[in-house]
Amino acid sequence: MREATLRRKGRNLRYAVSDNTEAHTRDGTATWAINLHGYFAGGGMYWRESANLAGRLGWRIVNPCIPGFGDSDPLPKEKLSIGAVAEEMSALLDHLGVERAVLIGHSMGAAVAVEMADRHPERTLGIIYRAGVATPAWRQRRGLVARVLSVVSPDLAGATDILVAAVLDVPDLFIGRRPASTFRRLWPDARHNVRAMGGAMAIGSMLMSLDLRDTVARVCDEGIPLLPIWGCFDRITNAATAAEFASLTGESIVWVPGGHSWMLPRPRGLGDILVLLERGQLFMEDVERRLQDLTPQPLAMDARGRALEAG
Repeated sequence: MREATLRRKGRNLRYAVSDNTEAHTRDGTATWAINLHGYFAGGGMYWRESANLAGRLGWRIVNPCIPGFGDSDPLPKEKLSIGAVAEEMSALLDHLGVERAVLIGHSMGAAVAVEMADRHPERTLGIIYRAGVATPAWRQRRGLVARVLSVVSPDLAGATDILVAAVLDVPDLFIGRRPASTFRRLWPDARHNVRAMGGAMAIGSMLMSLDLRDTVARVCDEGIPLLPIWGCFDRITNAATAAEFASLTGESIVWVPGGHSWMLPRPRGLGDILVLLERGQLFMEDVERRLQDLTPQPLAMDARGRALEAG
């Protein structure tokens, strides 16, 4: 992964791009994907996963730090919205000359992916939607902490239950053969996020009021390939959230071992789904068909170099 900075409207937008510059499809062009991270994370936390996908699939992968996270400057609070974040990501693709891409989103990043696809369906090859917060069921907390605190303060109960769920999700990050490597990859972005807590809190407040159910419905109507994936032990966007998304889209959920952030300690996991599982293989086939449908075909020419009319 090669790091770089886009200077945009006086702000720095940090990102990295996979270094497989020779990657290409049969027609000689690269298939691109953008890996959109979750809340209080950063693009660097997903580098190992993106490098694995680039190597196995031959995709060029972009890992941005969404404004306000990692080392990217936050958006002005008065302009902060999921639409504004989506446009920042689209501007990054413009900067890189990427016409179309697969949108890989996790948690907050999945909501950004849905918004990007709704705004620019012609640029979206497919969405890998991982435990997203685009629909509101995740805010309806029913855990023990929420039930106890709701007696005292209903507003505090939900936020506290989410915080407890996030804390309980942490041990899952260090399960695997390389916990030290996982920590080294997580720490730089986490350190930046702690230092810029104010911007992160503003985005968190925005997410708590987000409801993109109509947006999701429009994306489905566009026929954009969709692959929803959830961790079996996800306590943040729980099973009720997965059921809500499945009901809204008509897509069954692909369940994987792990919690909310299962992909961080298991960077090969998504590649395994796309390469080895039938559901992932079908998604890849749908992405390839959509790429062909959206790519302009060269005009047939006669012997004098003039375009031939169709039919």
